[in-house]
Amino acid sequence: MIKDSANQLLLAFESSLVLNGCQRKEPLFAGVDLGTAYTVTAVVDASGIPVAGVSTQSRSSVRDGLILDYVGAIAIVRQQLKLLSEAGFKIKTAAAAYPPGTVGRNAQTFANVLQAAGLQVSGLIDEPTAASLVLEITDGAVVDIGGGTTGISVIQGGEVVYTADEATGGIHVDLVIAGHYNIGTDEAEKIKRDPKQRSAIFPLIRPVFQKMASIVRRHLREHPVASLYLVGGTSCFPGIEQVMEDETCLSVERPVNPLWVTPLGIALSCLKTEIRKQSD
Repeated sequence: MIKDSANQLLLAFESSLVLNGCQRKEPLFAGVDLGTAYTVTAVVDASGIPVAGVSTQSRSSVRDGLILDYVGAIAIVRQQLKLLSEAGFKIKTAAAAYPPGTVGRNAQTFANVLQAAGLQVSGLIDEPTAASLVLEITDGAVVDIGGGTTGISVIQGGEVVYTADEATGGIHVDLVIAGHYNIGTDEAEKIKRDPKQRSAIFPLIRPVFQKMASIVRRHLREHPVASLYLVGGTSCFPGIEQVMEDETCLSVERPVNPLWVTPLGIALSCLKTEIRKQSD
């Protein structure tokens, strides 16, 4: 069961996105989520309370967990930092996140984007693990379904014991819609987001959700859990949690707004890292 405190934290972050005079308490700690569909920067204070955030559509910068447009990603982060600065939030330190299974230079690229944008990078964390910091999970699997990938992080006794990531996400839903209606993916994305059309397209895209569930089921064969926790933008689509439950035969939980879980978790990881550095 997702704690009320986790949902309240997400609602607080959602409110902070308007940048309308929230109390500014320095030092500030940020997390940048370079996603396939959106780049989101979340900012928390020293108590871990969300104080600011910016979200920007970024469909051309990242795909399937890899940064394809390095210069474009830097430009988006710089613009977000500019907006935050103009609102009174001077961000100097931030953490970055990468899809689970991303290693070496591919993972380091996410940190390089932040550095090129003028930030001091406190550290790197995989996306589902970052999400678990918000949800306060001690046991279960976080399933992060973003624009390009489905990531899985298995947690036992409060420790991450397994991570994996495969290329099936929101863009694949868009491709199915686009193919069915013979339209572009941008138009398909609009249809997917239209509440009035969701019930009509659900039978069409259900197989994609089933594919995501099969990915989760396969990775959990050697790491059994009792509960799944859905995060990421694609997890916002109504009905996906029931498909996951039907296909995996596991209890499925979803927070109030799955889209904000990972960026907020990245910001909290930045805070934890900086506190640890000060204590060493």
